[in-house]
Amino acid sequence: MVKETRNIRRQVLPNGLTVITEQMSHIRSVSIGIWLKTGSRDETSEWNGISHFIEHMVFKGTETRTAEAIARQVDSIGGNMDAFTAKECICFNIKVLDEHVATALDVLSDLVLNPVFAAEEIARERGVILEEIKMDEDSPDTLVHEIFMQNFWKGHPLGKPILGTRETVRSFEQNTLVRFFEQRFQAGNMVFSAAGNIEHDSFVEQVASHFNSLAPGSVLSDSGAPTVTPRIHLRNKKSLEQVQLCLGVPAPPIGDESRYTTLLLNTILGGGMSSRLFQTVREERGLVYAIYSDLAPYRDTGSLCVYAGTSADRALQVIDLIMEEFRRLKTEPLQPGELRRAQDQLKGNLLLSLESSMSRMSNLARQQMYFERFFGLDEIIDRVEAVTEDEVMAMATELFKPDKVALTLLGRLDGLHLNRSQLVC
Repeated sequence: MVKETRNIRRQVLPNGLTVITEQMSHIRSVSIGIWLKTGSRDETSEWNGISHFIEHMVFKGTETRTAEAIARQVDSIGGNMDAFTAKECICFNIKVLDEHVATALDVLSDLVLNPVFAAEEIARERGVILEEIKMDEDSPDTLVHEIFMQNFWKGHPLGKPILGTRETVRSFEQNTLVRFFEQRFQAGNMVFSAAGNIEHDSFVEQVASHFNSLAPGSVLSDSGAPTVTPRIHLRNKKSLEQVQLCLGVPAPPIGDESRYTTLLLNTILGGGMSSRLFQTVREERGLVYAIYSDLAPYRDTGSLCVYAGTSADRALQVIDLIMEEFRRLKTEPLQPGELRRAQDQLKGNLLLSLESSMSRMSNLARQQMYFERFFGLDEIIDRVEAVTEDEVMAMATELFKPDKVALTLLGRLDGLHLNRSQLVC
């Protein structure tokens, strides 16, 4: 494999804003992102969903641009602008040709520095977000994950929905949004990341011209790690044709030294079409259309969750098969070549995911926020290659403990009975 040297540079402005760039001189695009190091887990119950609400509101007009003017200017340079709110961050990003960086930076900076939060726009956007909540509730696979997390980390902000609830969204008024914006949108709580055909010193100078006057601030105080509630939760929803299930356990946080072992364990379990769950539950038994496992690591905790959709009369059989794979990973050696395939799959996914300027920009920001250093591709690949079969089995033993397993079922559940004795692994 060809060794790669990444041209990454970082500079911290006097007010604490971190600017990171990666020069990719072989492409014509540049992706720029403004990242806030706080997300929905940093909200109180009363303010649940306010980060996401503000993410919407900054696009609704600034002191010098209307929402329509923002959209037209981005379209006029062929740009793609977007934003998202996550549990631990908020991101505003744009991708343009290298010749339009100055314009893109001007628009993106205006959004996050000068939103007006007009009362009439707040009322209108409240309706949009309430419809977004309904849309998630009408999506069974999304809803079962949401219910699972709310019960898995019960009572903790990490388990609460990013969108908020109908009650909290209806309560947000202009003064609340402005106060929250002023607390969060400060230089010490931001990372400015860019990747593509870009020159570092020139870009930093442009960023500084927009952001030098921004108040320093700092990262907000941590809400603390949540306590896991390993319970069985059943939600009856007669309108569904399938039973949706999420079955999960606690997993290491994002910075844990064993993260590569956990990633490989997840890949073997349910990370693709050759994974154990896909082959056993779908291909051999024909019990599901969709089944997979997924890792959700955060700064101080994480989860490994299996999702499947099946008919009500097959749900218990699917659960038994998942638990059997948990048990086998703890007690039986991996199949010949199984670890090798998982390592190659993980390496391939990693390399393919970093082919665009947008993915590189995101990678830079996340590494800065969680590690404050940058991992070269060769270093990551070496760490993946170093994982042994014994380490995968040891991780399975650590994760798959019967008293740590949580389960959520959503669908037509009449007559379906479950107890913890059925979650044996």
